[in-house]
Amino acid sequence: MSSPETRPVPVIGIAPPEAPAHAPTLEAQPAAALAYPLLLFTMLLWGGNVVAAKWAVGEVSPQVLTCLRWAFACLVLAPVAWRRFAGEWGRLRRHWPYVLAIGTFGYTIYASLFYAAGLYTSGVNVALFQGAIPVLVILINYVVRRVPVGGAQVVGVCVTLAGAVVAASHGDWRVLATLAFNRGDVLMLVACLVYAGYTVALPARPKVSGLSFFMAIALVGFVTSLPPLAVEWALDRTIWPSPRGWAIVAFVALGPSLAAQLSFLRSVELIGPNRAGLFINLVPIFGAGLSILVVGEPFRWHDALALGLVLGGIVIAERFGRSTRRRSG
Repeated sequence: MSSPETRPVPVIGIAPPEAPAHAPTLEAQPAAALAYPLLLFTMLLWGGNVVAAKWAVGEVSPQVLTCLRWAFACLVLAPVAWRRFAGEWGRLRRHWPYVLAIGTFGYTIYASLFYAAGLYTSGVNVALFQGAIPVLVILINYVVRRVPVGGAQVVGVCVTLAGAVVAASHGDWRVLATLAFNRGDVLMLVACLVYAGYTVALPARPKVSGLSFFMAIALVGFVTSLPPLAVEWALDRTIWPSPRGWAIVAFVALGPSLAAQLSFLRSVELIGPNRAGLFINLVPIFGAGLSILVVGEPFRWHDALALGLVLGGIVIAERFGRSTRRRSG
């Protein structure tokens, strides 16, 4: 297993790139016993981000939340990561177009769309759309890199996308006939496509430590969030945080943006990216469950159907993917 310095930084809702087929698959039981609670903690925080998006409505505007999220994250991370970041700055600077694109799309654009979607659609739907991201990665990998896609993977993609359609239409097929999708559903679908593309690009990252890379793209996320914030302010749509809004900002910065990332990084170190990545599929479950329990959103039949389709499609796609890697290895 490679050292943490060469491992791609994990991100919200996305499984890290797969390890080579010859990588070890066994680890000590104590390592797994520690990794499993860490992973559950990580997915719970990422699911909580869905609830935070709903609570943020009226308390802090999307672009303010996005900007403050990365500002707080950078301030907290700097004392820990700055020395290593400064030492590897030369290597990062040589790859500045890549770092700029990764931070802009993966952090600023995705987060802006994610929180904007929360203004118009339910937390349940946001969580269900997130569940489609791993399958969208398969599609983009095939289109961009011509990674082979087998029959079971095609079935998995279709089933998962069917779940996304059910979630977006709220179980009303007349919506499909008139294409009258909720604006938030469209924003969330675009956000998922952006993040899937971001994940496909991650393996090409510079050969620097994960901490330095995370610091770099978090800084980019903060800087590139300033122009959208200026636009939001010019349109008179800016909502500066209320007391509750500051609590939301603090949670998002310290929880989904920092604690979850570091917890997931440690889990990958303990049991490897393949097994740790499987836990990503708990995000829509935790997100939907927290939206129902904490926010009080209703859980209707179409939500259950969409959730079953999304999770079922992911299981089909991932199980086939693992068997394909074993045969190709």
